[in-house]
Amino acid sequence: MRIEFHLEDLPNKLTDLQSDFVSIARDFEMDWRITQAACKHRIAIFVSREDHCLQELFWRWQIGELDAEIAMVISNHTYMKELVESYGIPYHHVPVTKETREDAAQIHMELLAEQNVDTIVLARYMQIIPPSMIDRYPNQIINIHHSFLPAFVGAKPYNQAYERGVKLIGATAHYVTEELDQGPIIEQDVQRVNHRHEVEDLKRIGRDLERVVLARAVQWHLNDQVLVFGNKTIVFSN
Repeated sequence: MRIEFHLEDLPNKLTDLQSDFVSIARDFEMDWRITQAACKHRIAIFVSREDHCLQELFWRWQIGELDAEIAMVISNHTYMKELVESYGIPYHHVPVTKETREDAAQIHMELLAEQNVDTIVLARYMQIIPPSMIDRYPNQIINIHHSFLPAFVGAKPYNQAYERGVKLIGATAHYVTEELDQGPIIEQDVQRVNHRHEVEDLKRIGRDLERVVLARAVQWHLNDQVLVFGNKTIVFSN
């Protein structure tokens, strides 16, 4: 259940409101929280080589549609440094290999803690997030996977789709869990393709899907419109 309400002078009444609700929640064994719409989430965006999802988030942020504070961008490459810093946003280059994944995660978590980041967006960040980081940010890390999950998990899903001769390709935004590409799904979309499309065509078509699907999922998360129940979500998208 999700309820929106307006209460005058809420910041000064919030502590009392939460205290009064505790007894009700206890009687009904409720998991609950109260959030203030006026308090913006602080997000960090992780990227690798491709910028299309990052650019979409920046554009929506600029026009006020993505109501959040972008605290930083973190990348395992330097490709987007100039672009990011042109927006006045800090850019952190943290190289990652399979052998240094845990060390990199410790650097990531230190940066995130310093800036009180509460939401992490993987905007085509092509590295596996280790369990230590997932445990610290449960249902707070949003990934965009370039297939219509549960089909074609893992690497090179467009190549997998091409080999299978699919007639639909898709994109999926989901919360990150320890099991690769298996977290609770927030949003998905598809586009019809045919036998004339090569792998590069699928990638080109898919980029548009990825950027829109991720932006929707992030916006709903920031607006507290997503409830996670087990490995499913309830999304109040209207």
